[in-house]
Amino acid sequence: MATTQAPHADAHPAPSPLPVYRTDLDGLRGIAITLVACFHIWFGRVSGGVDVFLTLSGFFFIGSLLRHTIASQSTDVGFRETLSPWPRLSRLLRRLLPALLTVLIAVLALTVLVLPQTRWAGIGHEVTASALYYQNWYLALNSQDYLAASSANSPLQHIWSMSMQGQFFLGTLLVALAFAGLLKLCGRVVAPIATPQTIRVFVGLGLLGAAAVSFYWATMRMGVNQQWNYFDTLSRLWEPLAGGLLAVWMPRWRAPRSLRNLATAVALVLIVTCGWWIDGVDAYPGPWALVPVGSTVLIIWSGAAVIGRATGGRHVKTGDTLPPLNRMLASKYPVWLGTIAYALYLWHWPLLIFYLNWRGKNHASFLDGAGLLAVSIALAWLTKRYVEDPLRAGAPSRTAAARAWSVRGHRLSYTAMVTTILVILSVSGAAAIGVWHRHVANLTVDTANLDPREYPGARALLNGAPVPALDPQPTPLEVIRDYPMTSTDGYMSSFEDPAIHVGVYGDPTAARTIALAGGSHAEMWISALDRLGKAQHFRVTTYLKMGCPLSTEELPRMQNGVPYPQCHDWVERVIPQVIADRPDAVFTNSTRPQTGAPGDILPSTYVPVFERFTGAGIPVLGIRDTPWPHSAAGATDTPTCLADGGNAESCGTDRASALNATDPAAALAATNPRFHPLDLSNGLCTPTRCPAIVGNIIVYKDWHHLSATYVRSLTDELGAQIGRALPWTIRGGP
Repeated sequence: MATTQAPHADAHPAPSPLPVYRTDLDGLRGIAITLVACFHIWFGRVSGGVDVFLTLSGFFFIGSLLRHTIASQSTDVGFRETLSPWPRLSRLLRRLLPALLTVLIAVLALTVLVLPQTRWAGIGHEVTASALYYQNWYLALNSQDYLAASSANSPLQHIWSMSMQGQFFLGTLLVALAFAGLLKLCGRVVAPIATPQTIRVFVGLGLLGAAAVSFYWATMRMGVNQQWNYFDTLSRLWEPLAGGLLAVWMPRWRAPRSLRNLATAVALVLIVTCGWWIDGVDAYPGPWALVPVGSTVLIIWSGAAVIGRATGGRHVKTGDTLPPLNRMLASKYPVWLGTIAYALYLWHWPLLIFYLNWRGKNHASFLDGAGLLAVSIALAWLTKRYVEDPLRAGAPSRTAAARAWSVRGHRLSYTAMVTTILVILSVSGAAAIGVWHRHVANLTVDTANLDPREYPGARALLNGAPVPALDPQPTPLEVIRDYPMTSTDGYMSSFEDPAIHVGVYGDPTAARTIALAGGSHAEMWISALDRLGKAQHFRVTTYLKMGCPLSTEELPRMQNGVPYPQCHDWVERVIPQVIADRPDAVFTNSTRPQTGAPGDILPSTYVPVFERFTGAGIPVLGIRDTPWPHSAAGATDTPTCLADGGNAESCGTDRASALNATDPAAALAATNPRFHPLDLSNGLCTPTRCPAIVGNIIVYKDWHHLSATYVRSLTDELGAQIGRALPWTIRGGP
């Protein structure tokens, strides 16, 4: 809560104990939530409104803690009252949890009603992360983009900012209470030195140092991993601390009202427009975030009548304190929006995502968005009126929402009833999430011995095998767990793992060896290579790392654009190790999709790697990459598309948009006779289409990896092509 101070003849007026609510800051919240909702729904951009919320939160919360710290030094306040976090923590929980739990319960229900089963487990994880306030870390660890809304986005992605604020509240509360206790102990043991002014100095210097470290970290990490940086608590910490610094060190000069009005005007223009000329996803929370944060600080400052001994936003009101634009912010409608801002923030995003999924769209039209905004505002008001307000009070209020009923002779207040309902539904939701997680975790994909007459898979395209009318295998829910054996056996190095884990498959005792090396698009072929090795008596050794094809690229990036220097380091170590192990051939990827254009290419950074192997006398089997499923609307998650009612055709991909007419790597064989191109595209696509289901087998297990079951159906064709390149694989042995 923020207040104002009355003028006094003295240059340094004494602060009044009477708090006056800063309704203009409620109005600023209303402007901020309007920007957030509109930019999410219609424009697919980050508005800067969240940064306004963070700054205001820091101003209010740190100001409140500062007042507690100063008051705790009184001899009338004991250690228990000084150090106990529960009074403030309980108020925080009553303010934050009721609306959050209400929305999470609604999200669980809508997930079951609207979304396919393939998405339930992931959203269940996010419900847990949101309820426990670590959603920002969950998103950072899963590298999700906070971009324009589409039907594929998470309905809880926006809770990252609530989680970050919750972490800030808890951490700051514990530090403030420890600091207050330490001051009180020193005052009793040594001497009372903690005057209000010295406390403000110590707190201000601490906040300034922490904010500087956070700002440096946010700026430095932009070029390292901006997707992580966007959600990182340490990177975001400087924003609420900037508001907190103003609560501690309000400037000590009284500015003319005209200057304060100009400051508010400039700040409002910057806040309203910055979403258009700053790409917040790529720029925040780095230096460009100073625009919304600094503008918020200006508006807080401009609304203070006397800028001097104000602390934590506590001022004394005068009859004509606020500048005209601040009075405009304090008018009826901005303030009303500000009072429902928290609930409106919680509701608008999941409603948008569920609507887009229900309608099969990736963008909301103007009318769609207007309807969604109206429903969001209505739900936000209902949530505040009938959930937040009664439970925040901690006791029955005088509102109609708090009247009591008689149940079997016992008086039951509205507050108790709502609390009971929320607890029961939350516990039931948590139990349902646990049951579903166990169900998915216990799913087994037992398709290794499918009858090829019933499930011909690729043979339907390659050999014209008949396809009986049967449900596809694995099911859409099962196929997401249809992993290559190297993943479950632990021979795939993770993104962070620098080690080279060598697995041995096929015939471990064979004299001949094929080395399978590269990233996940090389790994997925192990299901066929293992069968070939066992049948034709050669060994398969694996050298695999997530998202890391064999390339000389010095600054590789992950698929989501995050720099991936670990890949370059790993490739530089794995190539000489493979050469030293002297396999009889290396099997790796030779092409990849062309970025921003149809078709596929042979990257120039792959060729030097091939030459290092062939120069050492080791043949290279270059497997053409498979089509990455997509449509005009964007990338396609095949299992989800099928689970959502799609079929082989509607969830498939146009061949010409994914593949060139010929293998881009084929020409390399003319100049390097030890390079052997392999192309199984005809086992994945018809001349015009790459279906999602072929021969009663689901082709992909996710956005772009083949299911292990489908790879096994390609074994014969892969063996025939390898046999033409390396005749010894057909004969077996030397």
